[in-house]
Formats: sequence, structure tokens, C-alpha cells
Amino acid sequence: MADTFIPGPDRARALRGAFGRFATGVTVVTTTTERGPIGITANSFTSVSLDPPLLLWCPAKTSQRHDAFVGTAHFALHVMGTEQDAITWAFANTAEAFEHCDCSLSEHGVPLIAGCPVRFECTIRDRIDAGDHTVIIAHIDRVTTEDGPEARVFLGGDYGHFSAL
Repeated sequence: MADTFIPGPDRARALRGAFGRFATGVTVVTTTTERGPIGITANSFTSVSLDPPLLLWCPAKTSQRHDAFVGTAHFALHVMGTEQDAITWAFANTAEAFEHCDCSLSEHGVPLIAGCPVRFECTIRDRIDAGDHTVIIAHIDRVTTEDGPEARVFLGGDYGHFSAL
């Protein structure tokens, strides 16, 4: 049975559910602050351009980590693998969950999580106010890929993975 609706405050749950029907990857975004390194789990990520190489992600304004990520110049976005659920859950709950992962620091002091299928090291280019989120568009400075780990997928509020036929 189809459910057609006009999005509004009274249908926020339905809109969230509709968005949840689109499979996304699971990422952890990291940066450094005056207090030290932080991270956040995010699924609001997409490619923007190949030339120049750009991506975007969107931190929620309600997040206590929002201002740190919007105010930084550099970050790393890690596409997480199926064996890294403990890391993604940890960063969903706290900004300082680095004890759950093996990481090193970039030349900009940004934490780089090891073992991810893909990692993008970025410099912020644009910050766009967009409702209850900020759209961060960034230049991709460096990409690291690793063979082996499958990327984690998020669909309908749950983790999964993609199996090619």
C-alpha cells in the first residue's frame, strides 16, 4: 500500500523512514580540534565532482560535534568495512573513541583510521547552511584504498553489506 504525504513536522518520522529506504555507506569522519582529535559516524556522504575532486557530507546542527567539523580546515572521511562495526558504533556515541581503532595522524594532525576500504583526506572548500544540517563540500587531497574489506551498508536503520551476484 502506497503512502503519499507532504513533508512537515507532523510527518518527520515518515520522511526519515522514506530516506532510510535508500542504502548508504557508513563512514567515520575525523578531524583535530584544540582539545584533540575527534570523530563522528555519518551516512550523509556523496561524491560531487571528479574534476576537481570533490565530495560532500552533512553534519547535523544538533550534534555537539557540528561546530568542530564545520570550523575545521581538514578532515578525513573513512568508508567503513564490515569488520569495523565496533568503531562506527563507538564514534556514534562519543567523539573520542580512538581506543577502538588503529590510527595515525596526517601532516595536518587529522586521525587516519587504518583498515578501511577507502579513506579520503580533504580540505574544506564550502560550508552551506541547509536546514537542520550543514553541507560541507571538500576538495579531496588524497585517497587511500585497501583490498579486502567489504564496505558496510546502512539501510532501513540497520547495518548490512552488498553481495554481488
